[in-house]
Formats: sequence, structure tokens, C-alpha cells
Amino acid sequence: MPPEAVPPLPELWPLATVLVVDDEPGMRNFLLKALMPRVGQLLAAASAEEAEVLLQRHRCDLVVLDIALPGKSGITLLRELRAQGQTCEVVLITAFADLDTAIEALRAGAGDLLLKPFRVTQMLSSFKQALERARLKRENWVLRRALSQRTPPADGLVGNSIAIKGLQMALRRVAAVDSTVLLTGESGTGKELAALALHALSPFAAAPFVPVNCATLSPALIEAELFGQGGPQPRDGLFVYAQGGTLFLDEIGELPLPLQATLLRALESRRIRPLGTEQEVPVNLRIIAASNRPLLPEVEAGRFRKDLYYRLQVVEITLPPLRAHKEDIPELVAHFIDTLAPRLGVAPIEVTADEMGYLRQYDWPGNVRELRNLIERSLIVGALNVSALYQGLSRTQPQLAAVPRGPVDLHSREKQHILTVLGSVDGDKTRAAHLLGISRRTLERRVAEWGSGDAGE
Repeated sequence: MPPEAVPPLPELWPLATVLVVDDEPGMRNFLLKALMPRVGQLLAAASAEEAEVLLQRHRCDLVVLDIALPGKSGITLLRELRAQGQTCEVVLITAFADLDTAIEALRAGAGDLLLKPFRVTQMLSSFKQALERARLKRENWVLRRALSQRTPPADGLVGNSIAIKGLQMALRRVAAVDSTVLLTGESGTGKELAALALHALSPFAAAPFVPVNCATLSPALIEAELFGQGGPQPRDGLFVYAQGGTLFLDEIGELPLPLQATLLRALESRRIRPLGTEQEVPVNLRIIAASNRPLLPEVEAGRFRKDLYYRLQVVEITLPPLRAHKEDIPELVAHFIDTLAPRLGVAPIEVTADEMGYLRQYDWPGNVRELRNLIERSLIVGALNVSALYQGLSRTQPQLAAVPRGPVDLHSREKQHILTVLGSVDGDKTRAAHLLGISRRTLERRVAEWGSGDAGE
């Protein structure tokens, strides 16, 4: 078959790593020659023992494995790999196969069995299906992780204000290119939703969107989580699961300094090195980073690498706080009622003009997330719970004050509310920030503004 007649591999296949294991030099060279121009990395071994050494050092997407090998057989090696947790796709090849061999191969975990001699088209079709299964496994893992870890986004892109329309325009413009993007803005402004919008509008929309909150990962595990690891129990990292798509690094400022250097190398070289391996794996994805505090002061304080900051800041988009586009509050309220009421299985609530006025006067330190939480609580109790904005809520204070009527000093109410919550938890700022629906940093800034910086630790 002429080389030009061989079906080309999909775009993502040049990123794949394939290991060929066959003791016959002729067959091994035939497989390597057919695969070399079509995949990213090729490894070769003449025995199961050589293959084991390579698999401990390298992450492979596909193993082409001969059954009849000197020493340990291919099926024995396959069983051991599955027992160790290796999830790579395996296509077995053999010159002698019967029904019993085929059943044994499938039970051991093979994706396919090819009988020698085979045509190039037959071989490539089998490999294509195997690598497609590998891709679907990654996407399935990403979806399960998203369902188990993600909270609903803050819906910060709802609205028709000048601020939101400008944000939407910036996202549409940036989505068309694959440049790294840095999203900044206070907690609760909807940075993850903006990242999702960038992904959905980009050429990578059909590939995975993998979000990770750097602040929630253990410093001891974060490198393996991002880049994967080799060894006796290998696993892929989030960079691999996001291949061809978008990796969203939220709270990027929380990355430890040593890992910032590793991330910088990955961004510049488009290659990663899993822990415990020697081989660098090529990656093709878009990085979107986010921070709820300005990173330049962190650079000046020596807590964030200057070179990484400028590498991330190819395009920087700042999301506005809710207090900067309060005219969107009625639309946001309607949106939350429409989306949350069916999910909670409750009837929608009505919001009066007076109540909407209170909402538009409030400063919303927790931004759109705080508004969403208020609407969710209000739907549960069956009426808009405006008093929750002004009265401290804790286990020791279950009763809500009546909704204020007439003119109110909202700044004084906000101060009273925050200090009341702080008092109810004995000055524990972490617990108070959780009850208030704001970040601890925002809470500390508010308290410092009032000259009460010693109110809690």
C-alpha cells in the first residue's frame, strides 16, 4: 500500500506515546516505521522485562505487545500491568491464536488482538480505536472529577451593564487565540465562569475543560496532581487529562515557589515530566490562570515568580465586582430564581420594588456569589431574606430581624453585621468569612478599615 494511501491519524495523535514490544527485529522495525511519522514518541523493547523498565520511566498511551516473548509472555505482562493500576491501552499481536487465546487476552485487559501477518490499514485502524478509547477515558475522568468537586459558578456574566458587556466583548476577542490568559478579580466575581466562556468560545471547545483550585491541593501532592507520576503505581496528571483543551488554574497565587518554576518550564517548553520519570511528555493545551488578589504585589514581596507572572499575563482580564455594576442585580436575581428554584424543587419567590432597592444599596463584599447564596437561602425559606444582609447569622442567633423599612445606613448595617458574626464565632475570621460568604482576606480588609484589626486571629 503506498504511504500516501495510509489513513492519517487524528490531530491529537502526534501527542501520543506508543511502546512496541516484540522480540522479532523485523516485525519491531515494521511497526516502528509505520508509527514513527504519526505519533509523538515511540519506545521499543524486545522482551517483557525491558518493557517493564520503560513503563516505569515513561507514560504510555498505547502498548503494542507480542504474546510470544522470551521469558515472560505478553499476556502475563499485561495481567501484571493491570494489577499495578496501569490503564494504558494494550493491543496484543501474535502469529498463533485460537479462541482460547483470544478469550484469555480479553480477560487480561487487552483492547484488541491482531493476528500476524496484518495489513497496515488493519493495524492503524486498531491503534486508532485504542487511542480513541484512551481519549474517552480521559474525558470521562474529567467529567467525573468536575461533578464531584465543582461548585456551581457564580454566573457573573449575566447582565447588560457597560462593565459586563465590556467583559463579554473581551472574552470573545481573546477566545479566538490560544494565548495564556490571567483572570483577576475579587472572590465571587465569576472567574471560573469566565474561564468556561473562554473555553466554550475557543477552538478547543470540543476538548476537555479541567479546573483545579491550587489553594485546595496539598503542597505534598500538587506536583503529582498536575504533572502525574511514574513508578509502581503510575498515574496521569491534570496536564494530560486536559490534552487538546483547557487547564484552568484557579488561585494560582497559592502555588508553592518550587512548583512555580516547574510550571514556568512547562509553559515555555510545552512539555511536562511526571514525577519519578526521565521522559518529558509533550502537551498541547491552553492555560487559563486566575487570582482573587493582584499578583504584582506578590511578586514584589517575593512570594510569586516575576518570570511566571509575565508569562501568565500575556492577556489579563479583570472581572468587575458586583458593586461596580449594581444595575445588573435585577437580572441576576431573576436568573438565580429561574435556575435555582427547579433545582431545589421549590416555588419561585417574588421580589418587591422595596426589596430590590435594598439589594441595590448593599455593597456586596462577597460579590455575585453572595447574591446567589442569598437567593438560594431565600428560596428555601420562601421569601427574600434581606435581613440576612444586616443581621449576623449563627447557631446561637437563629432568629432573623425584620426586614428594614425606610431609610437605612447600609455601611453601618454592614459593619454591624460583620462584627456581629465575628463576635458569634469568638473572633474566628476563617469561620466568619465562611458564614458571610466572603474571603478571609476581604474580611480582614474590612475590619482593618474600621480600625479593629485585633478582632480575632
